[in-house]
Amino acid sequence: MITFSTKGTCSKQIIFDLDAEHKIRNLKFIGGCSGNLQGIARLVEGRTPDEVYPLLRGIKCRQNTSCPDQLALALEPYLTANAS
Repeated sequence: MITFSTKGTCSKQIIFDLDAEHKIRNLKFIGGCSGNLQGIARLVEGRTPDEVYPLLRGIKCRQNTSCPDQLALALEPYLTANAS
């Protein structure tokens, strides 16, 4: 289980797993707008960080970030292009 503490959003944490195929599983946001965040979780389920990151990075809501943007930041360490 991976836990990411958000900054500048209504949600406080993002929790998810990456399976053996490097796909996002069991994504949950702690706090925030429940319906919207459940929708995001369903849309990214089974996708890789490489697929999700460019779709969500840079989306703005408050304080020059958003819950989707924070998810992209949480995925940055797991991008295969940046993996060593």
